[in-house]
Amino acid sequence: MSDVVRDIATAVLVLAGAVMCLAAGVGLIRFPDVLSRLHAATKPQIFGLMVICADVALNNFSLGTLTLVVAIVAFQALTAPMAAHLVARAAYDTHHLRTDILVVDELARTRRR
Repeated sequence: MSDVVRDIATAVLVLAGAVMCLAAGVGLIRFPDVLSRLHAATKPQIFGLMVICADVALNNFSLGTLTLVVAIVAFQALTAPMAAHLVARAAYDTHHLRTDILVVDELARTRRR
């Protein structure tokens, strides 16, 4: 791959990753409650990380780099949604969310009193 094509691919991937991470940050600030903020924080952040890791693998292609990139993406993709779920459940259990904007409350029957 020529240097010009690699530089263009790097610019596009880094810009796409930065835009996704910016979207996650804006969502954290703009959304009204914990559940919406967690959704905004986890989805674009994971995709932004994947794009940045793809750029790293593209620019430094070796077995070690590829293994590290796959491990980073896999562990982040496994831990971020679980952590967001636990934070959301804790917010729900401690009544730190806006119930007026919930469409469906599937946990209402299991809520501890």
